[in-house]
Amino acid sequence: MADSPPRELSLADEKQQPITREYLQQDETPESVEFKKKEAAVRRKLDRFVAPVMMILMLISYLDRGNIGFAATQGMTKDIGLKPGQLNTAVSVFYIFYIIAEFPTSIYVKRLQFHRVIPTITFCWGVVCLCTGFVQNFGGLVTCRIFLGFFEGCLFPAMTLFLCNWYSREELGIRVAYLFIASALSGAFGGLIAWGILYMDGVGGWPGWRWLYVLEGILTLVWAACCIFLVPKSYETAWFLNEEDKKIMRVRAERAEAYSGGDGHYSKADIMAAAKDVKSWVHGCIQICVVTILYGFGTFLPIIIRDGFHYSTVQAQYLVIPVNLWGALVYALGAYLSDRYKTRFLPLITMAPIGIAGYAILLSPVPASVRYFATYLIATACFLCTGGNITWLSGNCAGDGKRAASLGILLTLTNIGGVVSGQIYQTKAAPAFTLGHAWSLGCLAVAWCGWWVIRFIYRRREKGKDRKIAEGYVMPPGQMYTDREPDFRYQI
Repeated sequence: MADSPPRELSLADEKQQPITREYLQQDETPESVEFKKKEAAVRRKLDRFVAPVMMILMLISYLDRGNIGFAATQGMTKDIGLKPGQLNTAVSVFYIFYIIAEFPTSIYVKRLQFHRVIPTITFCWGVVCLCTGFVQNFGGLVTCRIFLGFFEGCLFPAMTLFLCNWYSREELGIRVAYLFIASALSGAFGGLIAWGILYMDGVGGWPGWRWLYVLEGILTLVWAACCIFLVPKSYETAWFLNEEDKKIMRVRAERAEAYSGGDGHYSKADIMAAAKDVKSWVHGCIQICVVTILYGFGTFLPIIIRDGFHYSTVQAQYLVIPVNLWGALVYALGAYLSDRYKTRFLPLITMAPIGIAGYAILLSPVPASVRYFATYLIATACFLCTGGNITWLSGNCAGDGKRAASLGILLTLTNIGGVVSGQIYQTKAAPAFTLGHAWSLGCLAVAWCGWWVIRFIYRRREKGKDRKIAEGYVMPPGQMYTDREPDFRYQI
């Protein structure tokens, strides 16, 4: 919840007394059937008015970063005189400044307030995207990619922490999944838009790829203006919540206080707690691997289909659409089942081998139709594995400051994978793309092993907590509450 509730409890108070009843009707408790029905109704409102705004932001951001692959197939590399390897450099440089932006955003976005930060950065990258339509050379393209990376780097931690402040940790899996479903849909919409803009080639004397950037930039600017009104400051001022809904949100805020309690002013102790926790780094290293796949697959798929599978430019634009739609569908189902059965490990460990099989097929001498089928296997794994790993970490961090810092560490490491993804698919090496496929296969295999390691860590910690509870452990007064306390149970 973006602002603290009207009646704040300290963590010490929270550990000593039950959730206040002043917002509830007589004889009603947060555990009662009646309250749960009301809470479910409020949650449905959040899913109608909060989650879709974040999804559209994610979709637009991935459109604007990923359209470089479509632009390259439509003649951008020739029109601005790119030399071999320069397209890869332009892809990679985006993630360098993306990395720089993510950690400070994770720490300061709540203090600066989500309803201010999100529209502002959306407007800024919209301007940059629009300007990319006017570049004339490699230097101009790199400059635009640098600024695009910086502004978009502020977005994902802002959106993730925004959702953490509106939803409980048990509800986060499917809601973070919404963001990655949107990223998958962006590939489908990007292909559809690029396919349509092919027919604008020559309009106004411009090649189609310039119209691609200009029109998508204008779309981003329009949505930035909408976000001024659509991103709520807090549940107390949200236009779509009535007074009864706000009472429910106050109770949810107090219930979450045991795991957060922050007003956005995080301390050095929060950052150190995250940095000293091995799970931040294990999840982060896994994320490097899965993001290498996600970004490489998303950015270069049109080029792989055209040059690697020997399809036409037009076919390359529309054949990406069903692949990304399939990835979105699988992730939606996987995230729902993950939340429904309260398991984070099982979907990841099940889907990764399917993606490995997909890359193995791409490395084999098989017909183009079979290799195209392999892209569906890869889509089955890449979106779910990327989003599922983030959800697993964010739901297993407490308090609020440690969660923000842990997420900042993970996201900073994440986009090392983005830098790598821009280099492994060297377009001058088409049609084989052997390095990219082999590297991606290896990344998925490393991630699969990493999830077994993190599962072992969580299970060992849970046993340690059980021993403390049996010994009658009580948290010392004034100690910072974290996920290492015995009453915090990890999601596994």
